[in-house]
Amino acid sequence: MNTSSLTLKNDSAERTQRYPQLSFALATITLGVITGFAGMGLALLLHWIQHLAFGYSLDHVISSESFLHGVSAASPMRRLAALTVCGLVAGCGWWALYRFGRPLVSIKKAVSSEDPTMPFLSTLVHALLQIITVALGSPLGREVAPREVGSAFAGWLTRATPMSARQRQILVACGAGAGLAAVYNVPLAGTLFTMEVLLGSFEWAVAVPAIVTSTLAAVVAWIGLGNEHQYTIPHLEITASLVVWAVVCGPLFGAAAWGFSELAKRVRANAPKRWPLPLVGLFNFALIGVVAIYLPQIPGNGKGVVGLSFDNQLLFGLAAALLLFRVLTTLSSLWAGAEGGLLTPGLANGALMAVLLGCVWNMFWPGTAVGAFAIVGATAFLASSMQMPLTAVMLTFEFTRVDHDFLVPMLLAVAGSVLVFRAMGRKAP
Repeated sequence: MNTSSLTLKNDSAERTQRYPQLSFALATITLGVITGFAGMGLALLLHWIQHLAFGYSLDHVISSESFLHGVSAASPMRRLAALTVCGLVAGCGWWALYRFGRPLVSIKKAVSSEDPTMPFLSTLVHALLQIITVALGSPLGREVAPREVGSAFAGWLTRATPMSARQRQILVACGAGAGLAAVYNVPLAGTLFTMEVLLGSFEWAVAVPAIVTSTLAAVVAWIGLGNEHQYTIPHLEITASLVVWAVVCGPLFGAAAWGFSELAKRVRANAPKRWPLPLVGLFNFALIGVVAIYLPQIPGNGKGVVGLSFDNQLLFGLAAALLLFRVLTTLSSLWAGAEGGLLTPGLANGALMAVLLGCVWNMFWPGTAVGAFAIVGATAFLASSMQMPLTAVMLTFEFTRVDHDFLVPMLLAVAGSVLVFRAMGRKAP
């Protein structure tokens, strides 16, 4: 082989090694922008359907009137009608998807595969069904939809761009984290979700694309959603009582989270996929509509209930009733075949449980605001139920912008919760 041929071969090999890095960088930036617009679009669709279904703030897709206020102001019959329509959409929609669509691929399965692609059209329909049903009052979360869409777009990019198998997996995981960051305006939590939950790695090769995609997605989503945080809370102070309570009650949140997670797995595994699905879905959501006649706080993913808990607006009796019906309606909706996330529902369960425990605690050691208990308890429950302690802490901070001193009771409660959750998981048959 002559010298010129050898030089050309070496140059070609060098370009082959460098080009995937450049294409991966461009794909990372593109994914962040696309996922930001996708997340923004899904969130705007959610708000528009909510306003239309319950008849509030019809002239503004994003308004100062919350979903909880809108549902509370709606007539009891309108609540029942909206939930009944939710049942029809859920039952018929998912039946049709399972019957005619391509088999769905979960984000975790895609990330762990050497070919991390998801059926694009089926995934998009699946995400839209989640957004529509949550807007109509389903008690499940909306956060899975933008994560799935982000991962589906990432899968499309991996097919169109030369990159290694590991880079494909990273990009699909980053799409999910960016989707979370976009809809909730939580770039750091989106980054941690990618690293802690999906990839289990904090190396630079993962951290850099995770940061880029989540930050770009959150900033792009500001175009339609604004730079807002999810919950506005009053000034809350750290007390010695709260710190001790976090140590004592943290394990209780872990036990409760384990029980809830196990029940959710079992009812989800037994959910119908074929013909009974439309009838079961209609029956389930019509019953939730009946409950909503008396408890307008029940419809939706639980954001309103979390806000009431953080804002010191719940008393023991109402908190107990809401916790009972939140758990029952969430599990019944999973049993009925509805799909959605458990992030905000888990946050709601933890906040309501913390209100109950905090009210009892204040009888013996008074002086701590109920909202402070709720913030710490919600974080502890979410950390265990979703198995993401670091992401849960960062989510709460970005959701509320609470004072950084809350890190002390939060971390203590999360530590106790996660330890008990994992211990119970090891002992389970």
